[in-house]
Amino acid sequence: MVEHPASADDHPLLLVERADPVPGAGEVRVRVTTCGVCRTDLHLAEGDLLPRHPRTVPGHEVVGIVDMAGPGTARFAVGDRIGIPWLRWTCGVCRFCVTGRENLCVAPRFTGWDADGGYADLAVVAEDYAYRIAPAFSDLEAAPLLCAGIIGFRALRASGVTAGGRLGIYGFGGSAHLAAQVAMAEDMTVHVFTRSDEARRLALSLGCASAGGSYDPPPEPLDGSVLFAPVGDLVPVALAGLDRGGTLAIAGIYLSDIPGLNYEDHLFEERKLRSVTANTRSDGEEFLEIAERIGVRVTAQPYRFADADRALSDLKNDRVSGAAVLQIGVDHPH
Repeated sequence: MVEHPASADDHPLLLVERADPVPGAGEVRVRVTTCGVCRTDLHLAEGDLLPRHPRTVPGHEVVGIVDMAGPGTARFAVGDRIGIPWLRWTCGVCRFCVTGRENLCVAPRFTGWDADGGYADLAVVAEDYAYRIAPAFSDLEAAPLLCAGIIGFRALRASGVTAGGRLGIYGFGGSAHLAAQVAMAEDMTVHVFTRSDEARRLALSLGCASAGGSYDPPPEPLDGSVLFAPVGDLVPVALAGLDRGGTLAIAGIYLSDIPGLNYEDHLFEERKLRSVTANTRSDGEEFLEIAERIGVRVTAQPYRFADADRALSDLKNDRVSGAAVLQIGVDHPH
C-alpha cells in the first residue's frame, strides 16, 4: 500500500497484513494471480495523484480467480477467471451515464485510487465492472490488457485515424505496444517516437514502420497521434507533426505542464488536441474481443510480488520492455 508518497527509487510501498475483504451485494472476491504495474500506480506512489483514501493499495490491472461471491451475483461463479480494471463504478444516472458516456461520469470510482487494488492477495469488485478473461491469454499476458490495453484502444479511437491512415505514437510502453498492434491490424501505418532504445527495437519487431527519438520529426505527416508519455513538452512536438485536420489524443491521467503553443504552427489548419479521461465498459469489451481475434502479442516483464517497489522504479527509469506485471499467485497459462 501507499502511506507516504515518495520517489519510486525510495521504496514508497509498504507491505502490511490486513483482514480478508468480504464481497458485498453484487460483488465478487478475486484471489489475485497477477497485477499489471501501470504508470498511474507510479503517479500514485510518487504523489502526482493524491490517494482518494488513506493507505491505498495500488493496482488496477488485476487477474485472478473468483473465490467468493456476494449476495445477488449472477455473472461469475466461484472458479471463474476474471479481470478487475481501472473503472470500477459509475453512478448510472448523470447526464453522461444516461447518454452512453460513462467514461465522463461525474462521480466515478477507480480501482487502486478510490478503492484498494490488486497489489494484494485478494481484491473485491462489483461483478458488473469486471471482465471475463479469454483462454488465449495467460494471467501474465492478460493483466496489461485491462488498463494499458483498454485505455490505449480508446486513445487510438480518439486519434481519429482509420484504415490506410498514418498514426504517430509518442512513448512506447505497456499501453502503446498494444495499441500499435490494433492499429496495424486495421491497416494503419505506425510511426513510433520514444527515448528508449529497447522500446524502439520492440516497436520495429512488432512491425511499426519507423521508430525514432521522442523529439524527432515524423518521416511523413501524420493523420493522428497518441501521446502516451506523461511529458507536456511533447505536446507541441506532436502537434507540429500532424497533417491538416489531424488529432493528438493524450492518453494519460497525468501530464506535466504543456509549454506555450503557437497557433499557426500547432493548431491552425484544423489540428485538434484532446484528452482521454477514462473508458467505458463497452470499450473494454470491444478491445478484449479484438485482442483475442487478432492475437495481440503482449510483451510482459514479470516481477515477484516482493519486488513491487523495484517494478515501479524500473517503470520510472525506462527499464521495462512492454509492461511490468507482478506475479502474486499461481499463474494460469493459456
